Amino acid sequence: MTSSSAFSTPSASLGLSPLVPYGWDDAWADEFAPYDAEGLVAGRVIRVDRGQCDVATADGVIRADTAFVTPHDPMRVVCTGDWVAVEQGGNPRYVKAYLPRRTAFVRSTSSKRSEGQILAANVDHAVVAVSLAVELDLGRVERFLALAWESGAQPVVVLTKADLVPQAATLAHLVEDVETTAPGVPVLAVSSETGEGLDVLEAVLAGGTAVLLGQSGAGKSTLANALLGEDVMDVQATRDMDGKGRHTTTTRNLLVLPGGGVLIDTPGLRGVGLWDAESGVGQVFSEIEEFAADCRFQDCAHVAEPGCAVLAAVESGELPERRLESYRKLLRENQRIVAKTDARVRAEIRRDWKRKGAEGRAAMEAKRGRW
Repeated sequence: MTSSSAFSTPSASLGLSPLVPYGWDDAWADEFAPYDAEGLVAGRVIRVDRGQCDVATADGVIRADTAFVTPHDPMRVVCTGDWVAVEQGGNPRYVKAYLPRRTAFVRSTSSKRSEGQILAANVDHAVVAVSLAVELDLGRVERFLALAWESGAQPVVVLTKADLVPQAATLAHLVEDVETTAPGVPVLAVSSETGEGLDVLEAVLAGGTAVLLGQSGAGKSTLANALLGEDVMDVQATRDMDGKGRHTTTTRNLLVLPGGGVLIDTPGLRGVGLWDAESGVGQVFSEIEEFAADCRFQDCAHVAEPGCAVLAAVESGELPERRLESYRKLLRENQRIVAKTDARVRAEIRRDWKRKGAEGRAAMEAKRGRW
């Protein structure tokens, strides 16, 4: 039996599909084919709340229940950006499955169980919004970038409220500081008030899916409205003293951009905990890992070991000490998170502690012997 669905011949129907603006392509159509044969409807999740979600389908936006695909594992719940298979009819209509994710932006929760929380799926660009209304926190930028790289998306740093820095030389200096912190990442200075830099950002985001990240008060909702060309997201004033504001966005919303592509706006993130992001940390601090390749010892911790090329780079001024401290901090945090869920890693950490303890005791004994 041949399905009569509009998605049964993806290559032929792709250009006619109302889902193309949401990112639908031949590869997604191929993934969906088995569900199409079952008579299910394809759609993209544009919002999730309280066990239900809004799904953009070829026939418009529908409301669907996620009960069938809500396991105990929080990493496998339906989230904004997912492509899903939904029942043709029913009240309520149920999401029966979601397609394998190409990318996923994940952070650790604040719970003591150290679970991962998926914020957005199938993202091409992770836009980290950083306000120029307050002093730059480069450590926080590095933290966001580690999660962005780990997700599989291409990070982009957007310095918002650039109109508050009228001196061109000062603005250029701030951009340069962030570029040093974000190797391989585009850094754009943008003003939603004057439109400065918006055309460049629109060109970067066109044709893909972007997730907008940052602290409350970073100007994300204002930036989203500027990109959309209308006031879709609520905006509230930030405090002058610290640039912070209330969370104007309370859910993750997927919005189609007029210039092409889609944008997922997110609530302001107070906590940005790493979640198994070792490779992401490595990409953020790629210059440190390049220096480390020349260390005398393969397992060099870059603390006090002889022949440490990383410490030599700090001593010579090639590597800022702040970067090394931030690198150590994020690696330690990531190791703690992984250790809570991986018994093998916990055992390796214990062995490492014992080894270092034995080396320390041996060093003390050697000193006593010399005395």
